[in-house]
Amino acid sequence: MNNLSPFAYLTKQLMWVVVSLVLGFISFRVKLSTLKNPKIIILSLGISWILMLFLAGIKFLAPKSIVRLFEVNGAVGWIPLGPFTIQPVEIAKFALILYLAYIFNKRTNRLTKKVIRNELFGPIVIATSFFVLALVQPDMGGAAILAVISLSLFTVSGISAKRMFSINVGLILFLIMSVALLVKWNPDFLQGSYAYMRILAFLHPFQLKATQGAQLVNSYYAIYNGGFFGVGLGNSIQKRGALPEPYTDFIMSVITEELGLIGALVVLGLLFYLIWRLMHTGLHASDKFNSLICYGFATTILIQTIFNIGAVVGLLPITGVTLPFISYGGSSLAILTVGIGLCLNISSYEKSLKEKKR
Repeated sequence: MNNLSPFAYLTKQLMWVVVSLVLGFISFRVKLSTLKNPKIIILSLGISWILMLFLAGIKFLAPKSIVRLFEVNGAVGWIPLGPFTIQPVEIAKFALILYLAYIFNKRTNRLTKKVIRNELFGPIVIATSFFVLALVQPDMGGAAILAVISLSLFTVSGISAKRMFSINVGLILFLIMSVALLVKWNPDFLQGSYAYMRILAFLHPFQLKATQGAQLVNSYYAIYNGGFFGVGLGNSIQKRGALPEPYTDFIMSVITEELGLIGALVVLGLLFYLIWRLMHTGLHASDKFNSLICYGFATTILIQTIFNIGAVVGLLPITGVTLPFISYGGSSLAILTVGIGLCLNISSYEKSLKEKKR
C-alpha cells in the first residue's frame, strides 16, 4: 500500500522524536525571564502568523497543482520541508500561550470593569486572527483548540469568574445551535464541503459508511473487536486497510483493538496524570506568567485528548486532532515536548525558590 517501507512512519517519527527531545531540553534549560522578552513574544507571533497567512494565500491564490503539495485530508495546513512537513497551527498554539501568559501577567491589576474592554482588545484580536486563519484552511480541530486555549487562559487571567462563565456558556450554546440549524437547513452550497460532510458523518455514520462515515464505523468495529483485553499487540485487523488514518486520528481505535479496554484506559490514565501534574505545577507557581504557561499546555493536551477520543467513540465530529504524544505527527510532538520542557523548567525553578526560603 502506497509502496512505502513497513518502517517508513516509524523512521520519520523517530527523527521527530530526536528533534523534539533536543527542543525539549533547550526549553528546559532556557531562562524563564527570556520568555518574557517582548521581542521573543513578537517574533513567535510573527512567525506563526506569517506561516498561517502563507497557507491561506496558497489555498486561495495558488494553482491546484501547487495546493495539493500543502493539502492533507482536505485542509491546506502543512508546509513540506524536505523529508519533514511542519504544521503552522501547532506553532501558533505555542505562540498564543506565550503571548497570553505574558499579556495577562503584565496586566494582572488592570483587568477592572472600567477598562477591561480596552485591556482585552489586543488579545482578542490576536486570538481571533489565529482562529480565522486556521478556520480557512479549513482545520476545524486546530481552530477549535486555539479557541479553547484562548478561553481557558482568559478564564484564569483574573477576569471576573461570573463574566467568563457567562461568555463560555453563551459560546457553547451558540455553537450547538449553529450546528443544529445548519444540519436542519442542509444548504446545497455546503454539500461538497469536507468539514460539513464530517458533521453529517458524525450524525449518520452507518448511512454514510461507504464514504465519510467509514472512519467512525470501522473505529466502532475495532473497539468491539478488542473487548476487555484485546487481540494482542500487532494483531489489529482494522488497521490493515479498513480503518483510515490508523496511525494518526484513529490510533486509539487500534490501541483498543490490540490491548483492549484495559490497555486503552491505562494509556488515557497516563495522559490525564500528565495533565494533572501540569495543572498542579501551575497552581503552585509563584509567578502568574509561569502559572499561565502550565495551564496553557495542560489545556492543549486535555482538549486534544478529548477531541481525539470523542471522535474515536462517536461523541464528537472527526476533526483530525492527534492524540498527544501517541499519534504520528512531528509538529504536534515537537511543540508539546517544548511545552513539557518549559513546565519542567518552571517546576525546577519553583523548587529552587522553596529551597532558598528554607
